[in-house]
This record gives sequence, structure tokens and C-alpha cells, in this order.
Amino acid sequence: MNTVELTVNKRNVQRAIEPRTSLADMMRDTLDLTGTHLGCEHGVCGACTILVDGVPTRSCITFATACDGADITTIEGLDSDEIATELRAAFTREHALQCGYCTPGMLVSARDLVLRLPEADEKAIRVGMSGNLCRCTGYVGIVRAVKSVIEARRARDIASEPNAGRTVLGPAGSGHKACTVSEKLAPTKPITTEATAAIAPLAIPDFTPSTVMEQSFTVAHPPAKVFALFDDIAAVASCLPGATLTGTPRPERVEGGIKVKIGPISANFDGAARVERDEAHLAGRIIGIGNDQRSRSTTQGEIRYRLVPEADGAATRVELAIGYSLTGMLAQVGRSDLVRDLATRLVAEFAGNLDRRLSGGTPSVPTAAADLNGISLVFGLFRDRAARMLQRFTGHGGAT
Repeated sequence: MNTVELTVNKRNVQRAIEPRTSLADMMRDTLDLTGTHLGCEHGVCGACTILVDGVPTRSCITFATACDGADITTIEGLDSDEIATELRAAFTREHALQCGYCTPGMLVSARDLVLRLPEADEKAIRVGMSGNLCRCTGYVGIVRAVKSVIEARRARDIASEPNAGRTVLGPAGSGHKACTVSEKLAPTKPITTEATAAIAPLAIPDFTPSTVMEQSFTVAHPPAKVFALFDDIAAVASCLPGATLTGTPRPERVEGGIKVKIGPISANFDGAARVERDEAHLAGRIIGIGNDQRSRSTTQGEIRYRLVPEADGAATRVELAIGYSLTGMLAQVGRSDLVRDLATRLVAEFAGNLDRRLSGGTPSVPTAAADLNGISLVFGLFRDRAARMLQRFTGHGGAT
């Protein structure tokens, strides 16, 4: 994994990604900027065109690591752009779009022409737009739209910019600190248990989860005792089904993994996390990142917790906010409702183990990696969903 820092639509972002991740995939899968469309994925159709340091770039064939330190603008970042606003109006007026799939890339390329061309020359416009393919319009409306915007701006004495922001020769991203990215690439030798540390970045980056779930449970122990246990990273890990630690855990970096198996689907996420505590408010956060080599899937996760006293301080309600982002093959099958149901069961098992640990007992799961019981989990999902369907049809709940 490599940590890439970019300015995307005027916002600084830092993400840990695989070296082979394209700029398009990073925009869509990691940052949820899905206005960047993927068509041919060979750099031919132009649907994925975005701006890298102000220059139109085929993001599907550009490695994100090659743009480390660059200024990225996607179609979402052009909402208030003056030229893009004029082009959108012209595209509508000239019927320059039908299905609209190619339109984001068309607008990015057209904006560059409006900046650069000194006059509305139709041949130059057609040449400039030739890298953006459209299967609907026949291009006549597109050419008319671009031509009309250039004519209107030149009539208002807005001069062209011959280089339109091009200050560096070379491929997209040239001139940035990514020129040393080869020094940061993961080792080419097969990843072994000893090499697990190379999977995760040295720094655990902050991120904005794509999905957040809220859970809570209560244990019959005072908040101070629960909070003290949460400071014992190894003890907390022993309460989480499938979790293992490698090395000596430190709050700034905890290395390990979690193994999950549900029927035929199994994943073993290896990575690292950091732990933050707020003693004044009996709260904290655990944030981490890991990847599963088999499925080539990557996840970022965040658990925020807060301890609330109950029963006059004799018991504690643990409030959790669980956020995650998942990319790769597992993201295709990781439906949010399924993940939510599984998280509910994981939290329930964690709560039971935590209560036993606080009571001086031993958690019901071993400290080594443990598979989740996929059959019982899946049957549990079916049972709960059947109960909900029955309640929906009968209009009332309750066991029979």
C-alpha cells in the first residue's frame, strides 16, 4: 500500500492505495466522485477525462501514485466554474447530449479548448474534441456548443490562454514528488507473515467512511472499569472474534489482522490501526486500514465509542459508531444490509466476551485467529428476515 496525497476539488485528501490503482478508480471507489465515468478503460473513449494540474488527463490509464502531490479537478469540482457553467448551458441549448454518459469528459475537454483556442475555428474544435467519443449525438451539437461559447467569450474580450495551465512537459503528474514513488512501492517478493508490516502505511490516515452504522450494548460494570479495560489493547482484541495481533501493540500503531469466514466467502484482512482515547469524556476512536491478498480487497475502518453510565453508575452502556469503506472484489458482494446484520452479531459476541473479561472470566473465542461460524450467521440472517416479512404481512410482531 502507498499513501497518496492529493488536492481534489480544492480539498486536501490522503489515502492509502495499492500501487496499481488508477486515478479513475481512486476518484470513484475511494472518494465517491462517480461523475468520472469509465468507458473503454484503455484511454480511448475519453469518458474518464479529468484535470490534473489544469490539464485534461485520461484518468483510467493514469496511476494515482504518479500524481502524488497534484491538484485534481473532477466534473464535481466544476460546478461553479464559469466556463463549465457556460458550456453546460450551451450543451443544453444545442442538444449536445443524449444519454449523457460521455458528457463529463466532454465538458472537461471542451473547457480546455475554450481556454486555449484564440478563435472559434470548427476544424480546431473537432481536432481538439476527437479524443472524446460519443455514440449518440453525431458531434454536430457538441461542436456548435463549444464554438458558441468561444465566440461569446472572445466577443466579451476574454482572451485565450495559449498554454491553459501547462507548465510542465511529460505525462500526467510530472513535476511532483511522485517522481520518487518507486522508492515507496511495496516489495516485489511474495508477502509472508513476516512481511505483513509492509502492507500498511507507516501512518494510519484519517478518512471519511462511506457507510456508518450505530450499535450499542450494556455491561453490568461501572464506566471507569470498562474504560480501563479499553486501554488494554491485547485484552480488547481477545474479545473480538477472528482478531489477532502481531508484535507489541502501541496506541499509535497496532498491527494485526481479522479473519472472517461466512460460508464459501473468507477474507483475512492484515493491516494496522491507531487508538485514540478521551479520558475526560470516556470516549475514544480506533481507526485502521487493511487488505485481503486473496480477493485484492482493501478496507478502511473506524470505530468511535462512548461510555454512558447506567443504573447509578453500576452499569455502562457502550455506544458505538462503526464506519467503513470497502474496495475491491468484496465490495461487489458486500451489500450494506448484509454487512449491517453481520456487524450486529459481531458486536453481540464482542459484548458477551467483554462482559466475561470484566467479570474475571475468559472470552469464548481463542486469542488466535478464529473463523466466524458462517452457517449460524447465515441461518440467523434468514431467520430474522423471515420474521420481519411475517410481521409485514400480518401487521404485528411477536413470537409464536
